[in-house]
Amino acid sequence: MGVDTKAKAAVKKPAAHPNTWVFFEGEFARYNDVKLGLMTHALHYGTAVFEGIRAYWNEKKEQLFLLQSAAHYDRMHRSANVMRMKLPYSTEELVSYTVELLRRNEFKSDVYVRPLLYTSSEEIGVRLHNLNRGFFIYAIPFGNYVEVEAGIRCMVSTWRRVPDQALPARAKITGSYAQAALAKSEAVESGFDEAIVLSVDGHVSEGSAENLFMLKDGSFITPPVTDDILEGVTRSLLIKVIKDELNLPVLERSIDRTELYTCDELLLCGTGAQISPVIEVDRRPVGNGRVGEFTQELQNIYFGAVRGDTPKYKDWTIPIY
Repeated sequence: MGVDTKAKAAVKKPAAHPNTWVFFEGEFARYNDVKLGLMTHALHYGTAVFEGIRAYWNEKKEQLFLLQSAAHYDRMHRSANVMRMKLPYSTEELVSYTVELLRRNEFKSDVYVRPLLYTSSEEIGVRLHNLNRGFFIYAIPFGNYVEVEAGIRCMVSTWRRVPDQALPARAKITGSYAQAALAKSEAVESGFDEAIVLSVDGHVSEGSAENLFMLKDGSFITPPVTDDILEGVTRSLLIKVIKDELNLPVLERSIDRTELYTCDELLLCGTGAQISPVIEVDRRPVGNGRVGEFTQELQNIYFGAVRGDTPKYKDWTIPIY
């Protein structure tokens, strides 16, 4: 059967990725020079672990600040261990490679860094043992993942969070993000901005790819690590900021769905999401339906720190240039 040349011409080709520097298999290379085989195991079976790391550009200081890179790589080592994999470099080496990668690319904008440890064997077969691994880091200019100023509208997803007994959420495993994708698309196609996902036993777990905090009766409450959440780097930072800066207690306990309808403030957080205020859940306003006072204060503290404007939090970041 011949190819319909008119139909083929009508298909718009995606824009080529910028030919940036990447770190691939122990060397720096150009993005377009890196090739992966069609039979790569991780592509077919989701057998990879990854991280998402941000770097923030400060225009006034003409400086790029890499945020919490060591904490991310420490977590990546733990994720690898869950999947019977081993990162070929120490955390210190990985941070050093990331700094060099950002310098080579000479970014002057906010950046997202993606390291990925993957099963590189090209063969069919569902398993984790006796397979080869590959590793790379790439970086791209990146803005907001979700709205951070006006607030977002969320729905409680019909999809449940994958339980630890099936696919551990505390490890950032590529395959597990199929569940997040199902929840996200359900929410967006239903007219919302983001999904909130419950655990199998019906407690609030997290957003599609964010941790969750709610303010209720003068305390911030966040689901415990045993409610199938990712043990978030940003979550850990916010727990400390809430206690030290806002002088409010933080409780780690299970949250019922209906508590989301009666809380005073609600936010989602993560390296990608940053701090995203939630102003509505399931068509019910959160508080007065506007960005909450304490959430706004947390945003101000956080964005000042990540852009290197707050000396008190200089240990959060590494200046690149």
